[in-house]
Amino acid sequence: MTLALLCSGQGRQDPAMFDLFADAPAAGAILAEASRLLGEDVRSVLRTSDDAAWHANRTSQILCVARGLAAAACLAPSAPLIVSGYSVGEMTAWGVAGLWSPERTLRLTALRAEIMDAAGGPDDGLGFVRGLPIDAVTRLTAQFGCAIAIVNPGEMFVIGGIRDDVARCCEAALASGATSARPIAVHVASHTRRLSAAVPTFRDALLTADMARPAPGRTLLSTTGPTIVGGQQAIEGLAAQIDTTIDWAATLEALIERGVDRMLELGPGTALADMVRATYPMVDVRAVDDFRTCAGITSWIG
Repeated sequence: MTLALLCSGQGRQDPAMFDLFADAPAAGAILAEASRLLGEDVRSVLRTSDDAAWHANRTSQILCVARGLAAAACLAPSAPLIVSGYSVGEMTAWGVAGLWSPERTLRLTALRAEIMDAAGGPDDGLGFVRGLPIDAVTRLTAQFGCAIAIVNPGEMFVIGGIRDDVARCCEAALASGATSARPIAVHVASHTRRLSAAVPTFRDALLTADMARPAPGRTLLSTTGPTIVGGQQAIEGLAAQIDTTIDWAATLEALIERGVDRMLELGPGTALADMVRATYPMVDVRAVDDFRTCAGITSWIG
């Protein structure tokens, strides 16, 4: 059996997202670095701030990457596995695969978010459209000055642009027969040309960051191309991801083609696991958030 770890993107933060790992020694340094970057203990951020603060782009990216890194560190699966990440989860995946230390992964994530915020507009955001073919969604996004940010299985598309335009595009999609469509709580037009100015700046930052080869037994499958083993091509792909449409449907298909028959979403949330359940029912898939204890997760992995 082949296991894949799926590293989640933004949007599913909640006050309890670190409770399972809060007192685990393996998560200590990761949560400490995330707290340093946020200027406050991560658990305090989630319990004393409002929903808008959790979803601010820099805070959101740090929280989501810290959650994935903490989950992977505490579970520490020993069997060979493949790691893949969705949106900012690609940063998590690089850390989980061992190309960077967890602390460096978090620092680069914070920098990535800052660069994206500087390049994007204050009113940018994302939405989703479900139940229309890609040609129809492409026409609608062009009509409203938006773009497809992520292609998911099951005719589900994340779209990006100015928030008001995204909302209008979602309304038009519903009028055109979409089963559902609405803006989501991400305040940056990730993976669209609105962030093109961020790409060279982030590429330069990546070029100065020490990068190792993947840890033994861990393979990184990037959403931007073939399995990453390091080098300039890998850096170019990760930087370009900021303003380029992600084909997550193709990434999941590639995992299946590589023989993956079990998947675990590190979270926060269960969105990626739900996609797999709906598209590949033969895969044994779970999310960390499906479990109440780390022991339960490690038992399932074993």
